Amino acid sequence: MRLARAQCWVNAFPAARLLPAVLVGCLLLAPVSGSQGDKEPFYRDCVKECVRANCTGPPLGGFLSAQPRYMKLTGWTCRDDCRYLCMWITVGLYLAEGYKVPQFHGKWPFTRFLCFEEPVSALASLLNGLACLVMLIRYRSAVPRQSPMYYTCCAFSMVSLNAWFWSMVFHTRDTYLTEKMDYFCASAVILYSIYLCCVRTLGLQRPDLSSCFGVLLILLFASHVSYLTFVNFDYGYNMAANTAIGIINLLWWLCWCYGNRRTLPYWWKCAAVVLLLHGLALLELLDFPPLLWVLDAHAIWHLSTVPVHFLFYSFLIDDSLYLLNTQKRGLKLD
Repeated sequence: MRLARAQCWVNAFPAARLLPAVLVGCLLLAPVSGSQGDKEPFYRDCVKECVRANCTGPPLGGFLSAQPRYMKLTGWTCRDDCRYLCMWITVGLYLAEGYKVPQFHGKWPFTRFLCFEEPVSALASLLNGLACLVMLIRYRSAVPRQSPMYYTCCAFSMVSLNAWFWSMVFHTRDTYLTEKMDYFCASAVILYSIYLCCVRTLGLQRPDLSSCFGVLLILLFASHVSYLTFVNFDYGYNMAANTAIGIINLLWWLCWCYGNRRTLPYWWKCAAVVLLLHGLALLELLDFPPLLWVLDAHAIWHLSTVPVHFLFYSFLIDDSLYLLNTQKRGLKLD
């Protein structure tokens, strides 16, 4: 089925019809390494020939006139289509020769749907965002503004919504800007999560402490973004930094849940959420070629987090109402 799809693209680019024969020869002459597909000579030659034959002069005009509007609006170019074509030709040749599916530009090959590069991951990001929005509306309708955690929780929701929006955009169209926004906004959620934890566990009694901690987190975020932007975009460092903050957040919340297990009947919701989120994140370790060329471990991870939002906001509602009632009775906030 993939080869048939690739053949359709070959028919769309007449000059590329000779490429399979050329690429077979390259494949037989060059040993296959474990590197990503875009580093292979035959893939690069394929893209170069396709661009030369189809992305200049009259052929380019024909491509632009036939290109759907939604592809133009999302920034797809003739060169991008050449890369997509050559990716599938290369995948077909790898499979025909008995080799494993290679990655291209750091990603597995996905079947494009309309303008969506990774359709299932984009859909999953949208569903996560909608879950956040629905539960934010429910939170604001159930919790009065007088609750001590009201504005902190609402701000966390806005940070989360922004992150899921950029996640959806990135999985729709992978560019330099959308990739950076996806990574940076995800880091912002992780840092704000630990700030939310600090405010709830310490800041209600020591507001100056939570304010200083918030300033520290802002400086850390600014340093993190500056390093990745102006020094080196290191994927390993970015993952290590987010993982370290996530583990601190996990242990902090679990200690608070354990300490309040006898006084707060809803403590288990918080414990379940942090354990689920960190446990489900392990799905990222299952790195495999996408099933049916659309469903990979990353997409499964995003899909699995959708129900967690409902449990998390249920905890926030219960806890915010508890704090409000405690405040009204003139008792000490804990």
